[in-house]
Amino acid sequence: MSGGRRTSVHRAILLGFLCAFSSSSVAAQVRLADLRTQYRVNPIGIDVTAPRMGWKLLSPRRGVVQSAYEIRVAQRPAELAKKPLWDSGRIASDASIHVAYAGPALRSGQRYYWQARVWDGQGKASAWSEPAYWEMGLLAPSDWTARWITPDLPEDSTVSNPSPMLRSEFTVNGEVASARAYVTALGLYQMELNGRPVGDELFRPGWTEYDRRLQYQTYDVTDLLRQGRNAVGVTLGDGWYRGRLAWENNRNTWGKHLALLEQIVIRYADGRRQVVGTGPDWKASTGAIRSSDIYDGELYDARLEKTGWSRPGYADADWNGVRVVDLPMDVLIAQDGPTVRRIREMKPVRIFRAPNGDTLVDMGQNMVGWVRLKVRGPRGTTVVLHHAEVLDSAGNAYFANLRTAKATDEYVLKGGGEEVFEPHFTFHGFRYVKVVGYPGELTPDDVTGIVVHSDMPQTGRFETSDSMLDRLQQNIVWGQRGNFLDVPTDTPARDERLGWTGDAQAFSATAAFNYQVIGFFTKWLGDLSADQKANGAVTDVIPDVLARHQAEGSSSSGWGDVATIVPWNLYLAYGDARLLARQYPSMRKYVEYERAQAGDDHVWSGGRHYGDWLAFATTSADYPGATTDKDLIATAFFAHSTDLLSRAAEVLGRTDDARAYRQLFEETKAAFDREFVTPNGRLASNTQTAYALALEFDLLPDGLRAEAGQRLADDVDAFGHLTTGFLGTPNLNPALTHTGHLDEAYRLLLRKEYPSWLYPITRGATTMWERWDGIKPDGSFQDVGMNSFNHYAYGAIGDWMYRTVAGIELDPAEPAYKHVVIRPRPGGGLTWVRASVNSLYGEVASAWERDGGRFELRVSVPPNTHATVWLPDARLDGVTEGGHAVATAAGVTSAVQKGDAVEVEVGSGDYDFSYPAPALADPGAP
Repeated sequence: MSGGRRTSVHRAILLGFLCAFSSSSVAAQVRLADLRTQYRVNPIGIDVTAPRMGWKLLSPRRGVVQSAYEIRVAQRPAELAKKPLWDSGRIASDASIHVAYAGPALRSGQRYYWQARVWDGQGKASAWSEPAYWEMGLLAPSDWTARWITPDLPEDSTVSNPSPMLRSEFTVNGEVASARAYVTALGLYQMELNGRPVGDELFRPGWTEYDRRLQYQTYDVTDLLRQGRNAVGVTLGDGWYRGRLAWENNRNTWGKHLALLEQIVIRYADGRRQVVGTGPDWKASTGAIRSSDIYDGELYDARLEKTGWSRPGYADADWNGVRVVDLPMDVLIAQDGPTVRRIREMKPVRIFRAPNGDTLVDMGQNMVGWVRLKVRGPRGTTVVLHHAEVLDSAGNAYFANLRTAKATDEYVLKGGGEEVFEPHFTFHGFRYVKVVGYPGELTPDDVTGIVVHSDMPQTGRFETSDSMLDRLQQNIVWGQRGNFLDVPTDTPARDERLGWTGDAQAFSATAAFNYQVIGFFTKWLGDLSADQKANGAVTDVIPDVLARHQAEGSSSSGWGDVATIVPWNLYLAYGDARLLARQYPSMRKYVEYERAQAGDDHVWSGGRHYGDWLAFATTSADYPGATTDKDLIATAFFAHSTDLLSRAAEVLGRTDDARAYRQLFEETKAAFDREFVTPNGRLASNTQTAYALALEFDLLPDGLRAEAGQRLADDVDAFGHLTTGFLGTPNLNPALTHTGHLDEAYRLLLRKEYPSWLYPITRGATTMWERWDGIKPDGSFQDVGMNSFNHYAYGAIGDWMYRTVAGIELDPAEPAYKHVVIRPRPGGGLTWVRASVNSLYGEVASAWERDGGRFELRVSVPPNTHATVWLPDARLDGVTEGGHAVATAAGVTSAVQKGDAVEVEVGSGDYDFSYPAPALADPGAP
């Protein structure tokens, strides 16, 4: 394809990308769309007593702003206009997110409808939006009349037992207007009503600090009920509550006995109300699930299925009873984040015979979930599925890195026709499945991969002219999918899968580009606060599996700092001051813990730290590795967390705290300089991580920043590659960029040899690796004790890719993309980049192309926001927008020359900037 033809194709693609979300209407009136309550569309079963509402404005015009809004709320749609429960009246405000309900107190189980209208910048009112709604859950322990029950079955608490099945029947007598089921469990549960599943969520009620926070779910079961007799059945699984967790045979972390709490509230058309729930009349038994463990997999014997057990009239005379147990009710909270669901299905790319004779299924992608198996065969035939992430150098499935996790599902056929199996209470991290005992020939039609993760809306897109960079972005996203399974896990394959705090803090900024993670982290941060020790320490994993019985504890720097870093990153991405306020006591408590550890000299020395985990290491005799002093790292993170706490206090109007912690930051910064920095800008640890932290955490005097940046660049040049670990890597490319060394940053990004982000791709990686050399250049494997091939921490480079390569930058002064800075920094030989983020206001997009002598940048700015656009290597008199001089273009409020760039201020709309630019430079050898 000729260069001109390629350019026109790229331009068409870029224009289509930016216009994909534009309104096709030419009407000038602003419309409201995507109404959400607590970030969700029409949620039911919430327990936030002042829920927040938000909407997006739609308009094809440029420069659209909201000058005022009005919200009205009613218990019925017909009452919104004439008899609202609450009407805000016209409020002069541009707020279109996080608008809190301020009407009469809300009642348990009640549905509330709402709608909004806005006035634009010219004072013209929009039409009222279509009604949306939310529904309250059970707001007080007294709303629960059901009782906790546990199955009265013989069990061995040292192993995974057959999954209990609990059932009961009740009568419906009259026309049902609505019915809700409120359900939770100690353990995991799956519920059926009259033989039909209730909800499609997985791993309910989720993993929390069960002793202090236990989620319940709410279901609309109106359509599942029938006149006369009805039956409810619930299957329980060990899950995280009492299943194997962490290492060795650690079981029963929160308790030895599973339990169920279930309450169905039926409202009849004639006004009657009926409540049925768990109690002493329930029955218990076991069935086909003989064992189910998150690490080890599931054994399912279809010969033991109890057909019809969740339908009325089932003969349960031989079933056991249940025991009513007295458990606390004040720990119950409504579902606090997205649930886990089946998100997509995948078919194998090949089925083949390995050199050792094993039959292997290749899904083509390292994924998290399981396979759905179709099979026909004689009764009693057992099919075994072993899951693996990679193949060894000989081409056989590699299981050693799973450590003690069996990651194995077994299915025993009942015979008599086609059977379909999916496990119930386990998940696996895998690309390959070793199939043993399959009767007949296994075909791709018999195997379907089921991808599961927390059901977060995907918000980010990132594509470039470099196919390997695109694969890196896909690997980052797949790593997030696989590890954001109710909590941010460290690996979905081996015997661990814990909510490691260091990984979460390193990746949280990237996570918020790729997916809407505010609900996911809101739930997890609630458990962080619950698990925080009395002395302020934050444990290594949340929920706390490892030190939960200790009243006080210790934190590792960079791990415990998740308490400050994640809330702040969420505030930047979503502008959620309420969450920031909720987490503020935890943030403050952790900084005070750091202060106590550092003492009067503000230098945190000693203590238990992981340091720059998994930094580059070598066997070279003259250079043992990139070891950064742990005291330097700890003091740097102490200063950084203090800085973030001060910023949070300022946002929340806590002026005294803001001033006090700003002073503490300055004192710690001075202590860092005295202890670890020479007068010439050399750090005590002359490593990339040391310089990256010092620069990005603003710990150096202004006069030494340039020198430190040059030393960092010199180290990168000397090695030709990165040497950073979990803590240094997220800050490395930003530090290079902010000190004027963009070329070095691009060389690191695009390097293909070990160690680099692209090296795993040359080895076939489809997710991020735990180690830079999980598979070494000679084809051998790293230490089997710690070698995950789906471990998202190094995916933190995605933040820099969005912010720098694509140029989508957040403004702390106007978070949530209320004001966005579009500032792409081309480099690395890339000829085009396009990226977008579906923010709470709408789609923010940046798409640039550099070909020959012209540079084009197309930008989308959603209504009710504004942007500052930086055009690199531009002269003001040469820039056009839409074919017109930039300064006179509609929607442009200013355009000025700033050094070798042009700075343009714009309102909402789609913009097309073009100007002559220097030819692409040779990126050099990566």
